[in-house]
Amino acid sequence: MIITLTYSLSLFLSVGYTPLTLDAKVSNVRKTTVLDVMRRLLQSKNIMVSTPRDRRHNHCYVSILNIIQGEVDPTQVHKSLQRIRERKLANFIPWGPASIQVALSKKSPYIKTAHRVSGLMLANHTSIASLFNKTLTQYDRLKARGAFLEQFKKEKIFSESLEEFDSAREVVQQLIDEYTSATKEDYKMFTGLSEKLSNMNTRS
Repeated sequence: MIITLTYSLSLFLSVGYTPLTLDAKVSNVRKTTVLDVMRRLLQSKNIMVSTPRDRRHNHCYVSILNIIQGEVDPTQVHKSLQRIRERKLANFIPWGPASIQVALSKKSPYIKTAHRVSGLMLANHTSIASLFNKTLTQYDRLKARGAFLEQFKKEKIFSESLEEFDSAREVVQQLIDEYTSATKEDYKMFTGLSEKLSNMNTRS
């Protein structure tokens, strides 16, 4: 059975990079192999977004693309992927393929780097829902207090009602629900959000 991603599950990507250095003239350079780089890319300290821990859901990767730059033998990539799979370092969605896509890139001849191999990760992870949930919580508190609403009411679209706010909140909630549902084995396609986005685009 093949399940394709809905529009909303393809929008929000997290980025990881390793190795990170603050000074290009660092003399003490740690040896970097393909496995080291790909393993570190999965560590939260190397990912450019921090998501709150959610004990209620077993958040997981929807997809991963690693771009490995430097002196790399394709056989090293294959062995590294096998080691990552054996050690279960990456937790993937239960209803889709559990694989990391890899692209190889040569180092620029114009930029000097201290590392033999570096890596960039583009990942789609369901934990991004935690950030949207936090945003909704903050929004609800502000809306309940009527904070900052007067400025919006001066605009024609908000002069009679604040339905646009309610509609936008509903879209974000549907996004959270879909990412949460994606962590489960009985994940079903959500069409509500795509229809909502389509309707909003049509009206605008």
